[in-house]
Amino acid sequence: MEVTAERIAQHFNGEIVGDPNVKVSSVAKIESGKSGNICFLANPKYEKYLYTSKASIIIINKEFQPKEPIAPTLILVDNAYEAIASLLDLLNTLKEQKRSGRSFFSKRAWSSKIGKGVWIGEFSVVGKRSVIGKDSQIYPQVYIGNDVEIGENVILYPGVKIYNGCKIGNNCILHANVVIGSDGFGFAPTQDGSYKKIPQTGIVILEDDVEIGSNTVVDRATMGATIVKKGVKLDNLIQVAHNVEIGENTVIAAQSGIAGSTKVGKNCMFGGQVGVSGHLTIADGVQLAAQTGVQGSVKKEKAVMMGSPAIDYRDYMKAYALFRKAPQNK
Repeated sequence: MEVTAERIAQHFNGEIVGDPNVKVSSVAKIESGKSGNICFLANPKYEKYLYTSKASIIIINKEFQPKEPIAPTLILVDNAYEAIASLLDLLNTLKEQKRSGRSFFSKRAWSSKIGKGVWIGEFSVVGKRSVIGKDSQIYPQVYIGNDVEIGENVILYPGVKIYNGCKIGNNCILHANVVIGSDGFGFAPTQDGSYKKIPQTGIVILEDDVEIGSNTVVDRATMGATIVKKGVKLDNLIQVAHNVEIGENTVIAAQSGIAGSTKVGKNCMFGGQVGVSGHLTIADGVQLAAQTGVQGSVKKEKAVMMGSPAIDYRDYMKAYALFRKAPQNK
């Protein structure tokens, strides 16, 4: 899908310097831009590429003053760095035209309800009494169990599995092989040393605008609901255990795990491979560095922590300055 400089400038309310009819179809780094590419300059250290770039369009800040002539068409915006995210969204919207209807090879229970503009791909299954809101896109090989509620404008990529009774809000995106509503890890020890499975009778609720990366699992609650609140973004390969609650607009990077019944506040940021023990409370705005291990509740809002067990990052760095100098074993 090609789009003109004029269309892009309208999207940003930007100013064009050059040919408004030049067309682009993809985004590239400014140092490797070619004809048909659009690039952006936000970091001054890349300015040298601006004067040699072969890209068709370059987005730059309005206050930027070039030192040499520039061949590509320019679009002047208030913030070039922020504009790139909006640009990618625009190009993706133009590229991926939504489909509707149902593949002959899909299977849908008669008691399910499918909204207008929904597409259901090959070999996908929709269970009894389940509801899918309008304009949602169900890719091939998706399983939707019984009594599932899916909101409007939801995207379920190939291989997503949603177990019985779970609820998905509007504008959610679940990437390939996400599992929603598998059983929580609940087993009671018996006198003979074996374990008896505790039935997991709850559900999972994803609120609006949640995005979940590939191969991430959110377990159903033992009772009640595991809740992922509005605007949460989960990376690939994350484990969210039973009865966990994750607050609004929290972001969690890959390979992290949250144990059962822990409550995570809103606007938190977890780095990769963070581990959080069960039955804890994490305050709003807490930041956990990569590989942090949290074994106790974090009550201070906007705390920044690292290490295992987790401590304040400033204390950790002081300790690290000492133990990195410790004598090495000979």
